[in-house]
Amino acid sequence: MRSIISSEEEHLYSTEPITDSARALITAMQQLRGAQQRQEARSLDQSGLHSQDLRALRYIVQADRSGQPISPKDLITMLKTSSANVTNVIDRLVKKSLVTRDPHPTDRRARFLKPTGVAINEVDAAFEEHHAALIAAANGIPQKDVDTTIRVLGELTAALNDVA
Repeated sequence: MRSIISSEEEHLYSTEPITDSARALITAMQQLRGAQQRQEARSLDQSGLHSQDLRALRYIVQADRSGQPISPKDLITMLKTSSANVTNVIDRLVKKSLVTRDPHPTDRRARFLKPTGVAINEVDAAFEEHHAALIAAANGIPQKDVDTTIRVLGELTAALNDVA
């Protein structure tokens, strides 16, 4: 018998889908979510970082790749946490030589966060395999199916976003 944790993506809703096709769609979404959660857990284990530290590091690397400066205040908003918590996260990342605090060009009190080469390599190593698998699968899907999937996912996303 499978444990509740191993079948978590098969959670039963209080209101079941009416049609077989809706049930199959919800099941497929739950299975995708479960697969994503397992890959995120694998990436977290591989990185050896705290969950919030890895999220912060991903934001910092993404900002760097986009050529956008990122500050501790930005991380407070992105991580939806306190200034004290972000300070602790940054301190841990700096201590591990994954992030540097660079001076702001015009405000000597402010700092920008920059990932080190080691950090970029760690983020890539932690996520590269499952991102590559997703991209390879997406590249193999026919355009008409992609168009339908985008439309359906958009409708489902809108429904979730409309929940108060």
